[in-house]
Amino acid sequence: MKLVIGNKNYSSWSLRPWLAMKVADLPFDEVQLDLFADGARAERLRYGPSGKVPVLIDGELAVWDSLAIAEYLAETAPALWPADRAARAVARAVCAEMHAGFTALRTQCPMDVHLRTRIEIDAALGADLERLTALWADCRVQFGAGGVFLFGAFSHADAFFAPVATRIRSYGLPVPQSAQDYVDTLLALPAFLAWETEAGREARHR
Repeated sequence: MKLVIGNKNYSSWSLRPWLAMKVADLPFDEVQLDLFADGARAERLRYGPSGKVPVLIDGELAVWDSLAIAEYLAETAPALWPADRAARAVARAVCAEMHAGFTALRTQCPMDVHLRTRIEIDAALGADLERLTALWADCRVQFGAGGVFLFGAFSHADAFFAPVATRIRSYGLPVPQSAQDYVDTLLALPAFLAWETEAGREARHR
């Protein structure tokens, strides 16, 4: 398989399948595109019809959108979703919520892996953080089985929230200690550390 991604410092969507594939030890070739280069959209259209990243290429098949890629990968590595039916349903639901929600967090705190700053928390961002930390706590209590991840073992749900963990660190966002512990767990994954190192070698665009 081949995974087409964007700049590692900024492309939150790319981090999700990349991290899942690395943790699941799924072999793939990486194609990295500079999202800020001249003609970048035309280059992305060579790989997928949406003109966006990530795109997973498997033979003649192109799968775009991180949710669709997650489902496709789980057919090869079923453990990327929880084994329990109820837990699996909730894991899919929280991934979908992350995929479509948390607008203030996305807008005010775009992913920037090596940024370190502090921002003012307005009502919209505060509401997103409250929902986020409640979601994490609920998943870990109901399905975490005492493990460090949301559903016990690492799953797509953790991969989907890894970019959020970078935002919490980058912008100094206040979260409860239990949520901070989860952030620290994600940011200490060997696969994430490799991503972070490679991101540090890229040119900055912000």
